Amino acid sequence: MSKPDISPPPLRNDCFALPAGVNWTPVDDALALLRDRLTVVTGVESAPLMQAAGRILAEDVQAKRSNPPQPNTAVDGYGFAGPVADGPCVLPLVEGRAAAGVPFGGKVPSGHAVRVLTGAALPEGVDTVVLEEDVTLDQGHIAFRGPLKKGANARKAGEDVVEGALALPAGRRLTPADLALLSAIGLAEVSVYKVLRVGVLSTGDELVEPGDIAAPGQIYDANRPMLLSLVERMGFEPVDLGSAEDSREALEDHLDQAARRVDVILTSGGASAGDEDHVSALLQEAGAMQEWRIALKPGRPLALGMWDQTPVFGLPGNPVAAKVCTLVFARPALSLMAGAGWQEPQGFDVPAAFEKRKKPGRREYLRARIREGRAEVFHSEGSGRISGLSWAEGLVEIEDGARDIQPGDPVRFIPYGSFGL
Repeated sequence: MSKPDISPPPLRNDCFALPAGVNWTPVDDALALLRDRLTVVTGVESAPLMQAAGRILAEDVQAKRSNPPQPNTAVDGYGFAGPVADGPCVLPLVEGRAAAGVPFGGKVPSGHAVRVLTGAALPEGVDTVVLEEDVTLDQGHIAFRGPLKKGANARKAGEDVVEGALALPAGRRLTPADLALLSAIGLAEVSVYKVLRVGVLSTGDELVEPGDIAAPGQIYDANRPMLLSLVERMGFEPVDLGSAEDSREALEDHLDQAARRVDVILTSGGASAGDEDHVSALLQEAGAMQEWRIALKPGRPLALGMWDQTPVFGLPGNPVAAKVCTLVFARPALSLMAGAGWQEPQGFDVPAAFEKRKKPGRREYLRARIREGRAEVFHSEGSGRISGLSWAEGLVEIEDGARDIQPGDPVRFIPYGSFGL
């Protein structure tokens, strides 16, 4: 029975509200608030198995048949009823053979053997297989040396997955290996969440498109191509919303159009409280704006709100801060809203190849890479150094407290791959 094409209820306008009296928000507290208050925002549909790679399961998948569906041989050889005691063994062969897809048509009598090929269903009366390399064949008999345990070189029915058992859980993003499993257990289509549509909007009069002529005081829009690519690499559908000039009317029009096209909006720039920070101002006027002053470096201001029932993440305009905030905050939030659940990146403790003294109070993320088993960090912490994002292969996360890091001290390295990139 096909599922109705319906979507879950929208998020509440106050879902990003901070507790009373909160000013600076620690990173872990901010992540916990997002995890607890966000829900899936996209609907469910059926997808053919051949088109399901990268999609997120909306329901648990139970096996429609066992894998393997019946006992079979793991090798080319000869099958019989085991076990075989230590010492020489000679068995007469029956006529015929069992091959993958061409079963043996009969029962093998006790004390006899039959030729079997890899993947063949074991005939009735056969539970053990001896490798053909270990056998001498002569005058319709085989000779080999024991011992051989009962069940040797044979696969049991359902030893991988039993019919009716849970094969894959809801919320899993399907991999090529998952498609092999789903096919093996008899699935032709699966129930999946619709792909989360993530719009990316840049703001600012200073921005020009790459390739255009930049006037004095203007810069090329570095954030939008980066964020659109990040969204795609994370497995969501990127939607280019262009750039909006610094005016309330222009930005309001962009947001109105975006809310009709996408499930989530990422903006960069305009997320603070300055005269030209219209993202914050418009969300505030809409009655669904929270400015989270997060205790991290880089990227303290993070504007979060709702526009026409569409969640908006107002990222910092600085490309380094925009990427860090996307990886640390937006990525797990988008994953949850897409149906894949909250996904924390996996980090690894490695020796530092640098020294750094850090004051308490803020969590820091340094552009880093691994060389000769140690974490190197970019030579400058300047958040305007975009080249450091390309140089890096991940981030070093330095906890909220004070640290005096010396070469060889353990630090937590999070490779970009742990963020789904």
